[in-house]
Order: sequence, then C-alpha cells, then structure tokens
Amino acid sequence: MSETTSTNFSMIHAASSEGQVSYARHSNVIQPVVAKRISFYKSGDPQFSGIQMVVNPRSFKTFDALLDNLSKKVPLPFGVRNISTPRGIHSITKLEDLEDGRSYICSHRKKIKPIDLEKARQKPLPWQSSRPVSARRRAAQLARAKDFGLSYRELPAVVQTPRKLLVFKNGDPRTRQPIVLSRKITQNFEAFLDHLTELMQYPVVKLYTTDGRKVPSLQAVILSSGAVVAAGREPFKPGNYDLQKYLLSDHLPRTSRHIYPKGQAKPQGRNGNWKVSIITSELPCAGTSSQIYIVLYGQHRSSAPIYLYGIGGNVFQEGREDIFTLKTGDIGELYKIRIGHSNSGLSPAWHCKEIKLQNLFSGEKFHIPVCRWLAQDREDGEICRELPVFQKGQPILPVTVYEVRVTTGERWNAGTESRVYISIYGEKGDTGSRQLFRSKNPKKFLKGQTDIFSLEAVHLGYLYKIVIAHDGLGSGTGWFLDDIVIKDPTTDLEYAFLCHRWLDHGEDDGKIIRELYPSDNSTFFGRQKLELQRKEAWAAESWKLKKGNTLQFYNRLSGGFVRLHPDGTIDALGEKTDKNGIFDVIIKRGNICIFQSHQTRNLSLGLDNISGMATGKANSGVSSELRVLYLPNRCAILESVMVPGQTVAFNCQGKVADESTDSYAGLSKEFVIYAKGVFHNSAVVLLTTSLCQALTLRSDGSCSGAGNQSEESHWKVHKISSGVCMFESVKNSRMFLRIKNGHCDGRGTGAVDCHFKIQKNLENGSISLESVKSTGLFVGLLPDGQTKPVLYIKDTSVFFYPQVIQFGREKPMGTSATASQQEEKARELGNQVEAASQCMARSPFHTPASTEICNTSITDRVLLSDDEWQVLVLTGNTGTQANVTLWVYGDKAVTGPLLLGKDNKEQLFLPRKEDEFQVQIKNIGKIYKIRIGHDGTSQQPEWSLQMVTMQHLKSRKTLNFVANKCLSRIQGNGDIVCELPVEEDGKAIFPIVRYDVNVYTGQLKEAETTSPIYLCLYGERGDSGIRLLHKSDMPIKFQRGQIDKFQVEAVSLGKLQKVLLLCKATDLSQYWYCEKVIVREPMKELESIFNCERWLPFMSQGIIHS
Repeated sequence: MSETTSTNFSMIHAASSEGQVSYARHSNVIQPVVAKRISFYKSGDPQFSGIQMVVNPRSFKTFDALLDNLSKKVPLPFGVRNISTPRGIHSITKLEDLEDGRSYICSHRKKIKPIDLEKARQKPLPWQSSRPVSARRRAAQLARAKDFGLSYRELPAVVQTPRKLLVFKNGDPRTRQPIVLSRKITQNFEAFLDHLTELMQYPVVKLYTTDGRKVPSLQAVILSSGAVVAAGREPFKPGNYDLQKYLLSDHLPRTSRHIYPKGQAKPQGRNGNWKVSIITSELPCAGTSSQIYIVLYGQHRSSAPIYLYGIGGNVFQEGREDIFTLKTGDIGELYKIRIGHSNSGLSPAWHCKEIKLQNLFSGEKFHIPVCRWLAQDREDGEICRELPVFQKGQPILPVTVYEVRVTTGERWNAGTESRVYISIYGEKGDTGSRQLFRSKNPKKFLKGQTDIFSLEAVHLGYLYKIVIAHDGLGSGTGWFLDDIVIKDPTTDLEYAFLCHRWLDHGEDDGKIIRELYPSDNSTFFGRQKLELQRKEAWAAESWKLKKGNTLQFYNRLSGGFVRLHPDGTIDALGEKTDKNGIFDVIIKRGNICIFQSHQTRNLSLGLDNISGMATGKANSGVSSELRVLYLPNRCAILESVMVPGQTVAFNCQGKVADESTDSYAGLSKEFVIYAKGVFHNSAVVLLTTSLCQALTLRSDGSCSGAGNQSEESHWKVHKISSGVCMFESVKNSRMFLRIKNGHCDGRGTGAVDCHFKIQKNLENGSISLESVKSTGLFVGLLPDGQTKPVLYIKDTSVFFYPQVIQFGREKPMGTSATASQQEEKARELGNQVEAASQCMARSPFHTPASTEICNTSITDRVLLSDDEWQVLVLTGNTGTQANVTLWVYGDKAVTGPLLLGKDNKEQLFLPRKEDEFQVQIKNIGKIYKIRIGHDGTSQQPEWSLQMVTMQHLKSRKTLNFVANKCLSRIQGNGDIVCELPVEEDGKAIFPIVRYDVNVYTGQLKEAETTSPIYLCLYGERGDSGIRLLHKSDMPIKFQRGQIDKFQVEAVSLGKLQKVLLLCKATDLSQYWYCEKVIVREPMKELESIFNCERWLPFMSQGIIHS
C-alpha cells in the first residue's frame, strides 16, 4: 500500500439571478436638474455591482461624452452604446432624459437584457459569502419558483469556481503563474482577462482548458480542473500542461506540499481533510495505466477533480489498496462521490472493488462498494462512476440511468467524428463532463440522425442546464446540433434543450461548446423548433416573391398548376405550359403580395370574403392581398389578409375547396412556388442544398454542398439549348461544374462533360442535374457534402434548390445558329481542350489535387493563359525511372505535388538529357523556391539532378534553379528530396540551410520504435516538406533514452515556428514516446526546443508547437 497527498483548490459558489423591477413609465424631464445622482448597471450581468455617478452639465457637456466615460467603467465588448430604463422599454438619447436617483442599464447593443436590480443589490457576492448556496437551499428556491410559476431558466444557477488557479502560457508549459481569485479580478470575464494580461506580461485574449477546449466565461473555468491555458489570438497549442506535476514542484500560495504518512494526516481547517482508500479488484487486467481522479460532493459545494498520483508511480494495480490524503476545504455533509480516469496509457481499463473514506476532522467513516468496470470496452462503456454516500438520518439518493437523445441537424456535413461531451446540471449537483460514447446506432452523430445514450449518475433532481461540447479532433470536426432531450426515469420527466446551431470553429460564432437551457414544456419546445425552421424557409424562398417576378403555383395533391381563367374561376389542374397558370407579383409588402394573372391582367388570385373560397379578384383592394406563409418543407400557404385563417385550398380533383364542408383530410393548402426564367443565359444563381447551404467550388477545384450561401457559391448559367446548361463559377472564372471519369468537380473547361440537363422535381421545387455526356449520372452529394456522380434516386442527395441572384437573358446573344449547331460547336471546342489533358489522365499517379501536366506538342493547340509555365529538368550523369514530383512556393500560396510524367516513362530523366514539361500554376504570388524529388521506386532510384529552369510561356520570364545534387538513400545525407531557391543575378535570394535535428526518445518503458518517423519544419518562409528521418548518427534509431541526430537541408525557413512529427506505427507495440526535438541552425547560437512528452501516434495528432 502507498499513501499520497493530493491537493485540491477550494471551491465557492457564485449564484446569479435575473429579474425585473417595476418602474413608473419614463417621462422626459422638462426642467433639468443641476446635479443628478445616477446608478448604471451592465446589461444581463446581475453580479456587476453598478457604477454611481453624478451627472451635471459641467462634467458632461454632451450625451456622447457620458457614453465614452461609461465605456471605460462598464466592461462591454464594444463599449457603452445604449442606455435604457431597467426593463428595457425606453432608451435614453440625451442628458435631459436622465432622472435624479434612478438606475439605468448600459449595453453595447440596441436590445438590452433586463436584470433584477432589487436582488442584485441584496444578494451577497460569492467572495463575501461564508456559506455558499447548498443543494437544500437550491431545492427550496426551485420549490418556491414552482409555486410562483417561474421557468427553470429564471432561477439562479449554481456555479462552482476555484479560488486558486494555475495559468499556463499557450505553447510553453514552463511559463506559468498561480493566482488567487478575488473580487477585484473577477467582476467580469473581460476584467479577468485584463488581469491575466498584466500577470503574464503578454496580451491574453482567450482561455483554454489543458486539453484544448475553449473557456468562454468565468463560470466555465470549473471545466479546467484548476488550470487554464492563456492565449492571445493564436489557436490552442498542445503541451504538457500537467497541473499536478507543477503543484508538486511549484505549489500555489497557502497550499501544503507535505505528504503525510498513513494515519498521521495533519488536518487543516474544519472538515477539510479526507483519507481515501481505493482498492483495485483482483480480476485479471483489473489494474490501469490511466490517471485516476475523484470528486467529492457535499451539501455546501463540491471539490474539483482531484488526480491521485502515487510516489512510486505503480498505483491502482491488481489487488492493491492505495491510500491518499485529500485537502478539499469545508464541503459540508458528503452525499456522493465521482470516481473516474483519463482513459490513457496502453491498458486504460480499470476494475474498482471498493472505496473507503474517513473525515479526519469528525472521524466519520464511509464504506462504498463499487465492483464495477471503468472501461470503454466493458459493461456500459463508462469510464467514471457516481456513487451515493449513506448518511445516518438522511435518505440515500438513487442512482439513475438518464436517457439522452441527441439529434444532429439536417445540414450537409452536419455530422462529426469528434468526441462529444456533456455535463448535466440539476438541483443536486452535476454529472461532470461525460463522453457520449455508446450510441444505439452503429455510427454516431450522422446527418439527421437521433442517437440515444445512457448516462448513469446519482439522481440530480430537477434539471436546469446542460453544457455540450466536442474536442474538435478528427477528420469531420464541425457539428450541427439540433436538439437534446433527456428523460429522467425516476420522475418520468423529459427535458428538451433546443440548440439548432453549429459547434464548429469555422461556422457560426466559432464556438465548439454550448450552454443550453430547457424549454418550459414539450408544446413550447415543438412550437419554438417549428418557428426556427419557418424563419429559415422564409429566408431561403422569399426571393421568389420579389416584385416583378413571374410565378407558378403547383398543387401536390391534384398534381397540377393553379389556373385563373378569364371568367374568374380557379382550379389546380393546369399544365406547366398553360398560360392561365402564370402570375406576376405586382405588390410585395413583407410577406403580403398580390398575384396578378399574366394572361388576364385585370384579375388577381384572391379569396371570397363570404364563402372563403379561392376566386379571381380585381387587382385593387384588400381582398386580393394574400399573406405567404412558408413551411419547413419549402411549401407555402396563401392566407387572406382581410380574413386571417382563410386560405387558398383545393381538393384532390383540383377544384376549389370549402373548408367548412369538404373533408379536411382531402384538402391541400400547400403549394410549391416556381419562379420563371431561373436558368436564362448569363443568370447568376445559387444551387442551394439545404435551407442555409449551397453548392460551392473550393480552391482545389473540388465541390461541396456544405458551403455558405455567399459569393463563393455563385454560379453563372450558360444556356446551351432548351433545358441544357453549363454552370461556371463566378469567383473562379473558366472553372465549370462537370462529371468526368467517375468524378464530379469544378475543374471543367467548358467541354461537353460540363453540360447538364435540368430535371425539375415538381413535388418539392428542386432540380436535379443529369450529365449530357454520361447519361444517367447525376450530380450527387455524400453525407459530408462532397460531390459525387450518382444514379438518380428520389433522395435529397440529388436535389438542388435554385435561388436567383441576378436574372439573365431569355436567349443567348450572338449568331442565329440553331441550338444543335451551338451545342456541336461547344462540343468541338471542348474536345480540343480535353485532348490536351489526356496524357495525365493516363497516368496512374494522377490525383485530383495535382495540376495537369501535358506534353508541349499537344498544348500548342490551345490558347496560352497567364497560368502556363514550362519546366525544363536537366539530369546529370545518373538517370532515374522513379516517379518525380515538384512543389512550387510563392509568397501567397504553394502548388504541389506536381507529377512530372509523360506517356513514355522509360524515356524520362535519362543521363545528360533535358526533359520538358508544361504546368499550370495559379495565384501563388512571386515564386521564391521549389522542392523536387523522387519516391525511391524502380530499379534505378538514384538520380543526379543538375538544374531546373522555369519559363512563363506568356511573358517569357525565366527562373533558374541550380542543383548539382545526387538524390539517393545510400549517398550523401540519404535525402531523395531537395529544395532550390530562385537565383537572381547569379545569386540565390535565400540560402540553403542544413538544420541539425536532435530527436530525444523518452525513458518510459517500451518507448523505442522501429516504425518510420517523418518530420516537417515550419518557419516564417513556409515549410521543409515531410522528410523521412533516415540517416541517424546512431546504429539503431529511436531507442529508449537515446538521442538521434539528423540533418534536414532546406531553403532558409526564417524563424522556426513549429514541428510536425509523424509515426507510421502498424500496431500498439510500435508506438513511440518522444520527449522533445531540438533544432539548431549552423552559424547561429540559438536553438529551437519543441517539447513533446507524449506517445505517437497514440496520444497526439502529431503536431508539436514551440
């Protein structure tokens, strides 16, 4: 057995409340008071103590001067821009409006968040309270609120905040500062960041937890487990932010470092010390390599997670009893504990047999049997357990298995592969951060899917909040969360939490953590969700109702278009070509329109005031005004403005229906609205894929249906013939949507593979795009939004909803050639361009990311563009048959890898021969270096490279790159890639530097590896490319405790910024533990140290920041 002291920060509660104070109606003061005593409070922040000021004409001559002065005193993101009465009903716009002795709310927005001034004045602040809010008092508050009919979100939230905090510098764990939270520095989050800026001596803009989650508020500091990482505007940089490691060496103020032997713990403070004995089971593999933590919950408050470290490091093994002394401060009567681990190391699973606790002040002892696995591959997959504690005279709290239903939104790429975590808060504490690990579906968090999880915890009572987040790691990191519903089986209550937002660094507000509150009841939740969807549908479809547009109304029940006959009768049996079924929008006021018949100009679509049935109406008058109400399915309801509730309706025979007499089941009030002229020549359109997304061309030429509805998603229509069009990107001209060789992308040049037949889907108002060249193949979308050619199925993956940004011309301008002649001419031009790219299509190494490289004899047939370059490669005495690739670096971007190949591969790179290639290089700025190399394949992998010359075909500008290098694994430094700088006036613009790279393998057991290790250096001037660490100064590389020295030759990178490490391990036994990497540049005394201290690739994504 071993005994260790684990130190925890003291915790306090911060209660917040919101409310309103009844004030008399505000009125302007006619006779100004010479001096007025005014109190100013912060919008939505009841913990802000307020600013008392004396306002008179001498101190503030103008209202703007008062706003400027308040901006310095009231912390708001954009300063004080609005002053309102406490309930937010009246805004103050001049000094004369202020009344003596009154209180006002300051905000940086037009709309304020009211606060309860009476409660704000009476409530003691957390640091002034000797007894924080207990669970019993919390229950009493909830009971009182229930009597008065208050909703959960109006209740004060119990928030736990550590009094002591360890602050690390982002990317540099050695730079750290302990702080003690106080009233002065925690009045608001902005003031807290300002204090950290002074303390850390660099601008602190953001805070992160030690595992990289963003800390958005003071309340969220609890998620940091007593430590945060302070950052500027740069992203989070992983590092060894080990709280316990630094507490043992550099302890916080007033924190004891003494480790007490068993039975000799020195108590400090009332009820503050606990002896904890944890017994690991004797089952096979019951021991763990993970870090164990424990949380104690008392009636006053809870402790933070306390990590239990042993002196020898060999703790929590089979059949072992480990004893620790904990310092938690006064948490009150203990009612539950949480035990868990970090799921790290080679054998993270753990089977806990029992836990014993003893209060060293009162002598109370508690025995808690566990006998459960804490493992993601055992039992229910949980890696933490909550256990109730029995107190004499108190009822024991039941252990409840909550059902958590998580619904991912219907957006493209809405799903995520990141790890998702949830914290549930109730009147009796919280669940802590739990990973949603085991869904009842085979794959979690897919687009439009509802996942059901089970979460075991000691019963929390009434739930009032959840915090949902993900770790931002994995290939699909963004997530669109629709809603979460939690069912409590103990009380049979359901709590609904509406989100309907992105948790994505690249979407919305960039946050990957959301704090959600429950809706009052299921009916309100459903109505709230429907209203959100209706607003999105209106935003997506309202463009059709623009004044001057020509529309048609399709009725799905009758299968026909609405027609208005000259005699004023109406039906829904028209064909698409029927002229009586066309209407013009002549008036639009919000969602109120008049739809005039295009054929019979004196009649409009309307409703009879008496019968309520649809009929033709004169254009003037309220009776012809209809209110358009959009539904989430993009269908519209046409409601009378004069008589709300009366709507245009038809029966299944297409005849006008009377709601009072006809069967409701046989009625249809929903219409699909079609706008005419959408695909006229030169029109600019959005091809929307959901209510908020559109088909977008990316910079690499690929297409995605998950793009924003912005300028990047605009497409210009080129009409080829009736119903056949091409779509050209507006932002990237001469790049067309196409289907070619089993791929769908935006790299088309206008050939016949860019021609699409437009198929209209009348049932939902969408279109589908069928390839003219590859008949039967349609533009489709994968769940992540990527485009792919698919066979037509009636599925959302082939549905696009066009939205007109700019209407085009009805017919293409130019000659009077027939449609078939125009199509034949376009096909002929496309075939010429296609022939120029055939050589690379035959290459087995061609990838979508690679630029097409062609034989110059073929490219003579096409016109030169500003992006065409000729590349001449001169081989020395030794040729190669390996695959040669090229990267080109400019001051704006990088192009590559470009495969330098031709049809006859055997004739390339022969000794003392020069090979000629043609490449396209787009928008990379001024070229300053290239990287060229081969893959080491074929029977002759060695290559003697003499020189590379690049010539711009249009301007004839020439760039020279002198090499004189042998690229071989067995000669020189073993590199088969080299970097070459541009030469000007016979001199290189940047020097070639041979960096000395020292790689330190750790001292841990089995730290060594035989796997290939790759490295990439990043600096101010780009990167070195990923290089295999091939030739070490040691006979066997990457051995435990060994330092391997390598050399990486590259064009000078300037100041080094980060290192990328990649370990290609095939199994767990080949994982590698790297301690650090030190890079030295010759002729300079400085060295760059990059700490790693982790397993690769087990605990890291491979990136180490300096």
